[in-house]
Amino acid sequence: MTLPLWASALVATLIVQTISSFATIAIPLLGPPLMARAGLPPEGIGLVSAMTSAGICWCLACGGPMLGHHGPVRTLQIGLACTALGLFVLSQPLGLPALLGALAIGFGAAPNTPAGSQILMRAAPRRHRTLIFSIKQAGVPLGGALAGLIVAPLVAGQGLSAALWMLIAVSLLTILVVQPFRRRLDGERGETRPGWARAFLSPAALLRSASILRSHPTLPLLTALGASFSVMQACLMAFTATYLVTRHGASLAEAGRTMAAMQGASMLGRIAMGWLADRMGQAMRHLVLQAAASALAVGLLVTLGGQGGWLLQGCAMLVGFTAIGWNGVHIAELARVAPAALVSDVTSAASLFGFLGSIGGPLAFTLLVGWTGRYDLAFLLVAAQLAGCGLACWLLRPREA
Repeated sequence: MTLPLWASALVATLIVQTISSFATIAIPLLGPPLMARAGLPPEGIGLVSAMTSAGICWCLACGGPMLGHHGPVRTLQIGLACTALGLFVLSQPLGLPALLGALAIGFGAAPNTPAGSQILMRAAPRRHRTLIFSIKQAGVPLGGALAGLIVAPLVAGQGLSAALWMLIAVSLLTILVVQPFRRRLDGERGETRPGWARAFLSPAALLRSASILRSHPTLPLLTALGASFSVMQACLMAFTATYLVTRHGASLAEAGRTMAAMQGASMLGRIAMGWLADRMGQAMRHLVLQAAASALAVGLLVTLGGQGGWLLQGCAMLVGFTAIGWNGVHIAELARVAPAALVSDVTSAASLFGFLGSIGGPLAFTLLVGWTGRYDLAFLLVAAQLAGCGLACWLLRPREA
């Protein structure tokens, strides 16, 4: 391979991130037909989202030994295989037991953050590091945009099962696509860990995830802010399509286009925010201001978006640019302040708490909508918690942050 090391690292991680996101974000978009087949109300898609996040948390908490044993690229390939398995289970008419498929999908998506950070922290030039991390994280909304543009029309034309089998095939094909990168990027693996599989049943791994975040004074605040952003992002991903279909009478294809617009703007937002953070410095201040802007954008979406048309698309794009465009800056800052030997461990631990927010957020959202019947109120409350968390982190920040 003739690409520079940093380019090889970026290409491999971006491909996997995009396809993993494509498969994962397609599931909430398929919410109405999936829930109808399972005999659940439309807002039951929050259960699927929560189970996916639970799988991510499980892998992030206990998957460090697997990453050390296999190396980052092989771990990403294992994640893609788990995603394909989860999609297969979800494609079966099993009712509630099919939710185990969502758990496997989450398990498969989890390695993208720690494995990607380990690869990029070693390969990315220091002066462009946040931008490179942000480009890699732009694979999340890129995959989401592809899901919005491809999956809904495929369901309309070929049915739910065809869409799920397409996602399975793409996930398996990607394992082969990234294989040529493995020898170069997995060349610096640590010592083999024969007992890596047993770690997934170890309660001690959860305690270690919490204790490792004390290795730098800024890490607890960054973790809390990331968890708050994750609550917001998980609720947007899980409920926006269902909100538009059930409350505003949009077709599944129209909801898919809106989600594609949101994800496309998020892709641009992640890259733009990464470039800006590299130029301006002070990532904590940047993230706090972005939290406030995200809360305002979500408020506009629920107050003006109901009018449909270009106004809905514009509000969705603003939400994507702000509320879903934060992740690259956040992960790069985690990697920057973490001790060099603990980059993957710190990003895993912080992401674990973020995905705990991704479990609790959709569950609370589901309960609130079931109690009040109002999606707009639930979205506004989620936006308020993000703005409040951003303010608290700014007031409590260490002086050097």
